[in-house]
Amino acid sequence: MQSAEARILDRRSPIDALHAMLAPEMAAVDRLVHERIGSAVPLIPDLARHLVDAGGKRLRPLLTLAAARLNAYRGTAHIRLAAAVEFIHTATLLHDDVVDVSTLRRGKIAANVVWGNKSSVLVGDYLFSRSFQLMVEAGDISVLSVLAQASAVIAEGEVLQLRTTHNLATTRDEYLRVISAKTAALFAAAAKSGAMIASAPAETIEALRAYGHHLGIVFQLIDDALDYSGRQAQMGKSIGDDFREAKVTLPVIVAHERANETGREFWRRTIEDGAQHEGDLKRAIAYVDESGAIEETQALARFHMDAAMTALDRLPPHQLRKTLQDVAEFCVSRCY
Repeated sequence: MQSAEARILDRRSPIDALHAMLAPEMAAVDRLVHERIGSAVPLIPDLARHLVDAGGKRLRPLLTLAAARLNAYRGTAHIRLAAAVEFIHTATLLHDDVVDVSTLRRGKIAANVVWGNKSSVLVGDYLFSRSFQLMVEAGDISVLSVLAQASAVIAEGEVLQLRTTHNLATTRDEYLRVISAKTAALFAAAAKSGAMIASAPAETIEALRAYGHHLGIVFQLIDDALDYSGRQAQMGKSIGDDFREAKVTLPVIVAHERANETGREFWRRTIEDGAQHEGDLKRAIAYVDESGAIEETQALARFHMDAAMTALDRLPPHQLRKTLQDVAEFCVSRCY
């Protein structure tokens, strides 16, 4: 008969399991993050902790730690790299919320609402600087190059997304280019850097990079689908943020393509013109649902899930490898 503890473990998500497997290293990362957001300027730690302590999955630094552990790394540089990855991610969130004029982040009032846009941008810049200090301290110039390149690609992705906002002419390829840059690039770099610091073979480094890339695509596709799904509300998150910000994501691309003239006029008014009225979000969700856009987005996510899992098949059997594959599957299942 299964013990109560085993039954509890069975109910954990694979991300929770990954946290448990890497708990000592993750605790060290959290300590380092809190240490390095310190500053003689009180506004900096106050604003940074507002976001850092709001929760979040910490999936990106977990990938760095997991990749290092998979390759039997025995040093401590991976802690600095994982903290650097978390700083890059947090900095981009601060900047994103300013660009998107967001009011909430992780269920809390967004930092830009509390402290203003200027402070949020400058603290984001501070965190980017901290991330590069940590990369240098890790002592591997090739790893520094990988994470520095990822930072540049993320910024390019955000600029690309500005070009697609309000633009219903955005193609699937353009959309995928945006999410590959703004989301998948850091997932890929996080996993790759953990393998590199452990001096893994080139084929192992590439396998983990590919896993991170495809996982990042899955993660963003499902986030975009959830924004037009009742499942998002069940998970305790708001829906319709992308719609209100007139972002052209895959659900909108598909729904617009398959709409009749009335539907196309609706999308032109609400997305291209940004003229949204009460009841428009409910109507948008109905159009997306009727078009099969959620199912198409899920199907593409499953394609990338399979690619992520297949990439790890190149590695020797390991419980961490299995858990990482479970994480990819779980990220898709969030939409059901």
